[in-house]
Amino acid sequence: MTFHVELVDPEGEIWTGSAELVIVRTKDGEIGILTNHAPVIGILAEGSTVQIRPEGQTSPDVFAAVSGGFVSVADNRMSILARQSQLGSEVDVAGVQAALDRAVETSGGAEESEDVRYYQALLQVATDVG
Repeated sequence: MTFHVELVDPEGEIWTGSAELVIVRTKDGEIGILTNHAPVIGILAEGSTVQIRPEGQTSPDVFAAVSGGFVSVADNRMSILARQSQLGSEVDVAGVQAALDRAVETSGGAEESEDVRYYQALLQVATDVG
């Protein structure tokens, strides 16, 4: 059994389709969503990842990085509304690494800045895909 999933950000739709499982990290912790899950509303953790297992195992899991936002689950529909998001398959690793290095430098080495966490999540999903 599957449910409908939409991952969107202000630029538009990132991924949509039927999924068997979605794993997201909220400020309250990581949650896995399956068909017929109880309604949930949560705040996405800054610089976290989303794992989507599409319907059937004919294609690999989809990984995306998100920079904050919200998640909503009800009636076998899941909406992931991110402030910023990118699929792991579309990450320019060299470009993101350079951006991460700049962000760390400008933040005075603070690894807890929002930009630093997002760039780290982008590198993680690029690795998960490969």
